[in-house]
Amino acid sequence: MCMGVTAGAYILTLFAMKYKQRVLGLILISPLCKAPSWTEWLYNKVLSNLLYYYGMCGVVKELLLKRYYSKEARGNAQVPESDIVEACRRLLDERQSLNIWQFLEATNERPDLSECLSKLHCRCLIFVGEYSPFHGEALCMTSKLERHQSALVEVQACGSMVTEEQPHAMLIPMEYFFMGYGIYKPVKLSVSPRSTLSPLCISPELLSPESMGLKLKPIKTRIPMKV
Repeated sequence: MCMGVTAGAYILTLFAMKYKQRVLGLILISPLCKAPSWTEWLYNKVLSNLLYYYGMCGVVKELLLKRYYSKEARGNAQVPESDIVEACRRLLDERQSLNIWQFLEATNERPDLSECLSKLHCRCLIFVGEYSPFHGEALCMTSKLERHQSALVEVQACGSMVTEEQPHAMLIPMEYFFMGYGIYKPVKLSVSPRSTLSPLCISPELLSPESMGLKLKPIKTRIPMKV
């Protein structure tokens, strides 16, 4: 059972397609599945050149943070940035510029997987933030996968790093995902789910902040309904 974020999700998707017997399920957060668009390619090239000539400067950090976190998390003149973004900023100072440069170059050269996703036979639970620059890729990936094998949860007011910004928004979808494998068993279950990703298992009502007892932005779900 594997979980990956952005480029990590891309690598795990490749792994699952190649080693089908070794992967039961995938939990993918803001996954990549297509070759970079010309805007992303140019964006990465600008970052690469800045890293090459200036190292981990302030501009590079801001561009990277913009890619992974929402405006709410990054803050503004009136609202301070969140603790998560502050921690990420400190971590970026500790990273070697060469490693980040190589990561961006590899990301820019990734092949398109969208037409090969039919080879992915394991079940997939996909999370994506509303403001993630990879939102379109998550939608594309969901459209290419078998409808009964995948579910997409869109988290509003969130960037690419759903795991960091709104981790509680992932709880109930993951509980029902694991339930289908017998990994998670609730004390009481009024419905016996036929499928991990069936509408009976993950409904918009269950994913509401009220049902979770949390103060979260609303969560949108895209789950195919049986006619």
